[in-house]
Amino acid sequence: MFDQFTALAWGRDRLLTFLELGGPVVVILLGMSVLALTIILTKMAHFSSVRVGHRRTAEKALALYRDGRLHEAITRAERSPDPASQLLARGLRGVRLGLPEPRVRDEMVRYGNVALQGLRSGFRPLEVIASLAPLLGLFGTVLGMIKAFQALELAGTQVDAAVLSGGIWEALLTTAVGLAVAIPVVALLNWLEARVERLGHRMDDLVTRVFTDDLSRGSVRSRPGPPPTDEVLADANAGR
Repeated sequence: MFDQFTALAWGRDRLLTFLELGGPVVVILLGMSVLALTIILTKMAHFSSVRVGHRRTAEKALALYRDGRLHEAITRAERSPDPASQLLARGLRGVRLGLPEPRVRDEMVRYGNVALQGLRSGFRPLEVIASLAPLLGLFGTVLGMIKAFQALELAGTQVDAAVLSGGIWEALLTTAVGLAVAIPVVALLNWLEARVERLGHRMDDLVTRVFTDDLSRGSVRSRPGPPPTDEVLADANAGR
């Protein structure tokens, strides 16, 4: 137990020394790193909860639709929180209600844009952090170099190389911290954006495949029905 307390006290002293050497710039960068980590973990949990990248449900629902089993296809698609499956379910409900193809397609595109925008929420702060962290590190380095040369000037003829080298070491510390914050944020942000982009392409593909003749041949949509009434249009807009 004593060794644990000693280790904690040693680690705390090291952290305080680190913050003292880096100055306020390092404190700001550490705060930005905590914010970035929070956003990234939140987005990863969000992506996992809505099953981003899950393909099986939408493909099975689309296969059921091709076989003319429209009701089963809608039920299958509605069970998954995957945005692509929800998009497909929304389009198939419009088909079941007998809405015109342009109306259903526009509604699917609108829903897809809203879903993608929701998944991209939080990306802008990550972009700002990834851009500002290296600049803040460079700014801290410049401030540290100014302080080092001021100390060198005050030393006059009694120049000590340790004064200059120590000041440069402290100055470069902020650049290292800035890069350490920016590099993982850039990597993870690009990974998240790639997942959203792939989902967007998949949604576009589903919108097209729902209304492709060779896929819909023999489906319920191929049998004409009565023109939709105002009540039917209202139900479709409500997502029922």
